[in-house]
Amino acid sequence: MAFGRRRVEEPPMETMGWADVQTFVVSSVERPATVKRKRAVWGKPAVRVARGARDLRILAPCAFLGTADTQQPGLPSRPDHTLYEAESRGLLCYVEPAVDSAGELRHVVRDGRGECIGTVVRVPRKRRPFKHTWRIEQPGHPEIVGRNEWASGDAKEIAGRFAGKVFEEVVDSVLSGGVEGGDRPSKPRSLEWRAENKVVMVSEGSDKVTVRDGWVDRRLAFAFALLGDR
Repeated sequence: MAFGRRRVEEPPMETMGWADVQTFVVSSVERPATVKRKRAVWGKPAVRVARGARDLRILAPCAFLGTADTQQPGLPSRPDHTLYEAESRGLLCYVEPAVDSAGELRHVVRDGRGECIGTVVRVPRKRRPFKHTWRIEQPGHPEIVGRNEWASGDAKEIAGRFAGKVFEEVVDSVLSGGVEGGDRPSKPRSLEWRAENKVVMVSEGSDKVTVRDGWVDRRLAFAFALLGDR
């Protein structure tokens, strides 16, 4: 009788619908490394959603990024700011280059037919210590404003979070030896996206985005992730 480790049967990789996704990442990883999967498996750059058990987790694509080789001719957008429902076909949406309006960088987002579905706006900071903020304008819905998680909400919430932020920065300084740019890696900032004072979306940098309210057009959330919180 032959003995040996039983081969793990990998779950299938299928493209899923994009309209109702909640948490997603933009990544080329299809199958991340886990205890049972020693090496990551890579695929096409795509908007991906985690599926399956932790040890056999897959990142299923729901929209694929364009490339220089597959970009549809005539689109006024960068290939990596263009999304397709399948690899290089079925145009889902694209993000136009920024237009500067009174210091705000406005990116119009259009669907596959060229119709405007909304605008993602990068708003410059007005005072320290805050960084730039974001705004999403979706026709027929209230404005969505993305701010630092610890600076979002009413005055009482902000005061409590600010005190916590100061403490966190002191701890980080100690752990990195008090030297700016120490070995401790910087975390992507967390944003809360509010509409009429309700959190409808949260993001960690532009690496991970979670949509909490069903009326938010996922293509606009995808557009923010493609632009990146820089």
